[in-house]
Amino acid sequence: MEAISQYHYVIAGLIARVFLGCLFFFQGYDAIFNIRIKNVTASFESNFYGKGIPRFFIVAAAWFSSYTELIGGLLLVLGLFQYAALYLLGVNLIIAAIGFGISDPLWNTRHVKPRLMLLLLLLIIPDAWNNLSLDHLLF
Repeated sequence: MEAISQYHYVIAGLIARVFLGCLFFFQGYDAIFNIRIKNVTASFESNFYGKGIPRFFIVAAAWFSSYTELIGGLLLVLGLFQYAALYLLGVNLIIAAIGFGISDPLWNTRHVKPRLMLLLLLLIIPDAWNNLSLDHLLF
């Protein structure tokens, strides 16, 4: 029991990191390989039609969001370049919040809020709680 109580912070950090990584990875995978970027872009365009957002920004946001979620999620699952992945995914969440706010000012935060909370938790926890990662092993 002593070993478990000694390392439960490390396990908590691992669970949070892998869970968040899976959420982002599968969202990005779905957008890129199942829905396809062309259809994601079309969906974004239909939400922002008539709102004065240039098409370039819509396309860039669709590509950035999809690939950041796929690659950032995978990096979190592996625990590799964790902070870079978290920062990029944080920017992704900010872009999503701006997009949702523009398309529907009273948007439902139920999908974004858990990701934001886990992301902030992972940025706040001490580095010593992140021993079970490739970052810790390699660097």
